Amino acid sequence: MYTSLPGASAVQAGFSVPLSQFSRATDRNRIKRVTREAWRLNKKVLFDELLERKLQMAVFFVFTAKKIIPFETIQGKISVVLNRLITELPAAPGLSS
Repeated sequence: MYTSLPGASAVQAGFSVPLSQFSRATDRNRIKRVTREAWRLNKKVLFDELLERKLQMAVFFVFTAKKIIPFETIQGKISVVLNRLITELPAAPGLSS
């Protein structure tokens, strides 16, 4: 979703793990912590692209797997999602493609 965000940040992210899938808070917290770390390591690509195009974006990640998965898998999936978001960004205002 493209929006006007408060502050100068190009992107804001949120993370959710459903209570119905993981009843233990420690599991939900671990998944969110790992997902946030994967986001932190990969967000620069999206951040730079948004700055270049003078856009802002809010993204929200919902963990939908039925079990806890390894960090490497989560990081790979985050990277795929970010690359897809970049390919679907509109052109920068005032620039013709």
